[in-house]
Amino acid sequence: MEAVEKVLETLKKAGKPLSAGQVADISGIDRKQVDKAMKELKENGSIVSPKRCYWEPV
Repeated sequence: MEAVEKVLETLKKAGKPLSAGQVADISGIDRKQVDKAMKELKENGSIVSPKRCYWEPV
């Protein structure tokens, strides 16, 4: 659960939509973990995509 929380926190702090790669670079989390965390966040409605491949918190 820690990766999910860190990904969401990174998106909130950014103040702009980020790609999964950018989240991985900023947070220091492995890209595969970021992908899994973002999938979970998408499913529970915590993040939305304003444009293709970019995500931001709701």
